[in-house]
Amino acid sequence: MTELGRVALIVALALSVYVAIASVTAARSGLPKLLVSARRGVIAVAAFVTLASAALLYAILTHDFQVHYVYQYSSREMSVFYLVSSFWAGNEGSLLLWAWLLSVFGLIVLLQTRRENREISPYVVSIIMVVEAFFLMLVVFVTDPFKRSIGIPPDGQGLNPLLENPGMFFHPTTLYLGYVGFTVPFAFATAALITGRLGDQWLRSTRRWTLFAWMFLGLGNLFGGQWAYVELGWGGWWAWDPVENASAMPWLTGTAYLHSVMIQQRRGMLKVWNIVLIDITFALSILGTLLTRSGILSSVHSFGLSNLGPFFVGFLLLILFVSAIRLIQRLPNLRSSNELDSLVSRESAFLFNNLILLGAAFATLWGTLFPLVSEAVRGVKITVGPPFFNQVNGPILLALILLMGICPLIGWRRASTDNLVRNFLYPAMAGIIGSILLYAVGIRQKYALIIFTLCIFVATTILIEVYRGVRSRHRSTGENYLVALPALVWRNKPRYGGYIIHLGIILMAVGVAGSTFYDTEVSGVLSKGDSISIKNYVLTYNGLTSYPTAKRDVVSASLTVKDNKGKYITTLNPAKTFHENHQETPTTSVDIKTGPIEELYTILNGWETDETASFKIIVNPLVQWLWIGGGVMVFGSFIAFLPDARERRRAEVREAMTVGLPVRELVAHET
Repeated sequence: MTELGRVALIVALALSVYVAIASVTAARSGLPKLLVSARRGVIAVAAFVTLASAALLYAILTHDFQVHYVYQYSSREMSVFYLVSSFWAGNEGSLLLWAWLLSVFGLIVLLQTRRENREISPYVVSIIMVVEAFFLMLVVFVTDPFKRSIGIPPDGQGLNPLLENPGMFFHPTTLYLGYVGFTVPFAFATAALITGRLGDQWLRSTRRWTLFAWMFLGLGNLFGGQWAYVELGWGGWWAWDPVENASAMPWLTGTAYLHSVMIQQRRGMLKVWNIVLIDITFALSILGTLLTRSGILSSVHSFGLSNLGPFFVGFLLLILFVSAIRLIQRLPNLRSSNELDSLVSRESAFLFNNLILLGAAFATLWGTLFPLVSEAVRGVKITVGPPFFNQVNGPILLALILLMGICPLIGWRRASTDNLVRNFLYPAMAGIIGSILLYAVGIRQKYALIIFTLCIFVATTILIEVYRGVRSRHRSTGENYLVALPALVWRNKPRYGGYIIHLGIILMAVGVAGSTFYDTEVSGVLSKGDSISIKNYVLTYNGLTSYPTAKRDVVSASLTVKDNKGKYITTLNPAKTFHENHQETPTTSVDIKTGPIEELYTILNGWETDETASFKIIVNPLVQWLWIGGGVMVFGSFIAFLPDARERRRAEVREAMTVGLPVRELVAHET
C-alpha cells in the first residue's frame, strides 16, 4: 500500500506540472482539446493525492511501523482519534495534508469556473497547480512520508505527550484550511493581472474563498490558544510565540483585504492596494508554513530543524518577484475610478482600518524575524519577548475597536455634520455612561477602562444599526420584530454577518482585557492540610494520589476549594503525568474551575517524598468570553459566507449590462 502511495505522489507531481503548462498553452493558443485535457488533469491530481493520503492513513491505522513516519508519530496504544491526528504530526504528513487540501480546492475551483471567469480560469488553474507541484515536490524528493526502515519495530514512539489533546485534531486542520485557502484568491488575483481582466468579477469570485480561509485561520488560532491554555500549564493562551505570530499575520492582512475590497466594489478605488494585500496574505501563509517546519526559530509549536528552509525561502521569493513584476506591468490599467472625497467618510475609515491592520502585521513580523536579523548582523540571536508585542499591538487593538464603532456610523463619500451628530449621539452617550459606571464599580486600570468603554460604544453602534434595519423592515412589510430580524439578516448576509463578527471580536476584547489586566497569581509550597488564599478563594491541600494508566503514571493532588466564608465550592485535582517513552519530561495536567466571571486555574509544580507539594494558583477574570466571542465571530463568518441572493442579482445585472440589455429591463431585473 505504501508503494502505491509513493507512486501516486510521483504521478500527481507529473500531472500537476502538465496541467500548469497545458492550461496556459491552451488559453493562449485556443486549443479546446488541450484545455479539456488540462481540466481532466486537475481531477486526476486530486484523485492521486487522495490515494496517497489514504495510503498513509491506512499505514497509520494498521500500525505499519516499517514506515518510518508511522513509527515516529504513532503507537499501538493510541486511540483512533489520535492515530488520525498523527497524520499531520510531522513534516512529511503535514505537507501531504497541504497538498491534498489544495488538490481538493483546485477541483472545486475547476467546477466553479465552468460558470464564471472562463477567460481567466485556465490561468487560475495553472497557478494553483504550480503551488501544488511545489508541495508535491517536497513530499516526493525532500520529506518522503512513505520512507521505510530496514527492520519492523514492534511498536512506535507515539505522539509527543503535549500533542495528546483534542486540539491536535482541530488546531492544525483548521489552520491548514486557512493557509491553503488563501491560495485561491491569490491565484485569481494573479490570473487577473496576467490576462488584464481587472474588473470586479475576480473579486466577487474570491470573496467567499477569502472569507472561508480567514474564518478557518481565525478558528485555528482560537483552537491553538485554548489548547495552550489547558495543556501547557502556564495559565495563558497567547505568548507571541513565532509560530503563533506566523498564523496571526495572514489573518490580519486577510482582515484588511476583506474590508478594503468593499471600497473597490462600491467606489472603484484601491485596486492596486487590494492586489498587494492578497499577495502579501498568501506570502505570509507560505512564511507561516516555513517558520513552522524549518525550525529556524525556536518555538514550542515548531517541528524542529529540517532541510525545508531553503526550498520555502526560494518559493517565497519567487512569489514576491513574480507578483511585483505582474503588478508593475498592469499599473496603468489599475487606476481608480474615483478619488477619496473626504477624510470624514466610510472609505477613509476603511483605509485607516487597513493601515492599522497592516501596521500590526508588520510589527508582528519584525518582532518575529528580529532574532534572525540580529544574528545575521551582530552574530547574536536576540529574542523579542511578549512585552514588545504587547506594547506595540496594544494601542493598535484600541484603534481597531474604535474604528469598528465608527465605520458603520459614517456615510459613504462625505458625511454631513447632521449625519455625524445623529449617528454618534447614542453610542457616545452609552460609552460615557458605561465608563462612569465601570469606574464606580472599581475598574480603575487605565487601558482596561478604555477597552471596556470602547466595547460598549461599538456594541451600542451594532445594536442601533440592527434595530434601525429591523424597524425599517417592520414598517415596510408589517412583520413583527422577531420575524423581521432573521429575515433581515438572511436578505443581507454579508452586512449582518459582519456585524455579528464585530460583536464576537468585542466579546473577545473583553476577555483579553479581563485576563490581561486583572489576573491574580499566587505560588506556594503546602504540606498536607495547609491552605492558600487567592482573591475570594481558599484552597486546602488534601494530599497526593498516584495511579497507573496504560503506559502512563499519574501523580494527582487534591485541592478543596471554598470561598472566604467557608462555603464549599468544588475540589480540583491538578496532576503530573509521566509517559512511558518520556519519563524525564512529565506533562502538566491543570484543573480549572470555569465560569463566566472568572476561572480558578490550578497547577501542580512538584512534590517531595513527604507529600509536600508546590502549587501555582491563578485567577483569570473573563477569560471565558475569549472563547465565547470566538464562537460568535465564527458564526458571523458562516452567515457572511452563505450565498447572498442580492449579491447574485447584482452580478446578473452587471452581466446583462455587458451585453447591452436596456436600462429599464436592468432596473426590473434588479428589482
